[in-house]
Amino acid sequence: MPPGITTLAADAPTLSAANTGFMLICSALVMLMTPALAFFYGGMVRVKSTLNMLMMSFISLGIVTILWVLYGFSLAFGTDAGSIIGWSQDFVGLSGIGVTELWDGYTIPVYVFAVFQLMFAVLTPALISGALADRVKFTSWALFITLWVTVVYFPVAHWVWGAGGWLFELGVIDFAGGTAVHINAGAAALGVILVIGKRVGFKKDPMRPHSLPLVMLGAGLLWFGWFGFNAGSWLGNDDGVGAVMFVNTQVATAAAMLAWLGYEKLRHGSFTTLGAASGAVAGLVAITPAGGAVSPLGAIAVGAIAGVLCAMAVGLKYKFGYDDSLDVVGVHLVGGVVGSLLIGFFATGGVQSDAKGLFYGGGLDQLGKQAVGVFAVLAYSLVVSAILAFLLDKTIGMRVEEDDEVSGIDQVEHAETAYDFSGAGGGSSSRSTPPAAGTTAAPTNKKVDA
Repeated sequence: MPPGITTLAADAPTLSAANTGFMLICSALVMLMTPALAFFYGGMVRVKSTLNMLMMSFISLGIVTILWVLYGFSLAFGTDAGSIIGWSQDFVGLSGIGVTELWDGYTIPVYVFAVFQLMFAVLTPALISGALADRVKFTSWALFITLWVTVVYFPVAHWVWGAGGWLFELGVIDFAGGTAVHINAGAAALGVILVIGKRVGFKKDPMRPHSLPLVMLGAGLLWFGWFGFNAGSWLGNDDGVGAVMFVNTQVATAAAMLAWLGYEKLRHGSFTTLGAASGAVAGLVAITPAGGAVSPLGAIAVGAIAGVLCAMAVGLKYKFGYDDSLDVVGVHLVGGVVGSLLIGFFATGGVQSDAKGLFYGGGLDQLGKQAVGVFAVLAYSLVVSAILAFLLDKTIGMRVEEDDEVSGIDQVEHAETAYDFSGAGGGSSSRSTPPAAGTTAAPTNKKVDA
């Protein structure tokens, strides 16, 4: 993600209709990723948790949007305060921004930059939800999102992308969110599940995906939206960097999917649709920080390495006993770490910046910077997220009752079920208008004249 830069008045940029339109399209693509994630996660859970899983992603669109307008944009991208947080009164409520005012050093309006970044902020807590499937109160989850984006996401976004943020000033490369989005969300997921514990029946009962077609649909829409997520993060394409990122996104995703499937075939004897979808997402995660720093050949390496390592990592929950329901830790945390660190090996110095990795003569300098960024974000998000979950659990409670979890969280939390088979083969709609008080409904077998 390029920082704001200061330019002389004579060299000040002018609004570009092309870049503005491009960024609005990219913003819409990133928005699509949150409902896509809902489908991806929703298909992976059991039938009785489907709606809850969809809602845990979808609610982020409501909560984070309002918080971003009120104060989130100011905290993340306002004037730096001590390299830790930002704040600009003009950004509060987006009330002090001129319609034609440009984002610092770029050819797009501040409003466009703000809405593009908003979609990142919406998606990130939604990613966490997959680790908590089947067992969290919806009200507690909504409150957790509110607190988490305020004390974790907004500050970390400033560290990584805000002018003056300490990781940005250190020289950590994160093109579109390996640290701020994926490591941040993956570490948060781990912190929360260590507090709230395992699902009833973990490692005992079968907990297979109820709809692999939904999983594949969600993965495909995520892949599509990710082009806006990644290529749009250069805030225009006047110099071709966004085009390189677009290509690398496709290349790394393909490599990761094939690598995951290859590992799966060797390890378990089958090529699965879930493996294909998960491998694709692992590649998307890994190339997110690295795609502006590596060549297409480097992108193949990043994707392939991430595909294998993430496939291996998803099994760690059974070894170590933490219940990461939908492998958020294995895919997003591990994939984000892999992609961020591999910049230190594969950065060419010829695309996003002149920083070179070990394989291109740059020594270990960039790898060291990447490691600082990775483990700083991981540790902060893990600890603070665990504290937030602990406080919520001890006050309003994070988990539903055990009986409610067993019977189905959809009915308990939302008074609905994802699939209604009661009308299979015919029958009236559940939304039919009921008879007025004091009247008798007409019998369903009454003959009706043509």
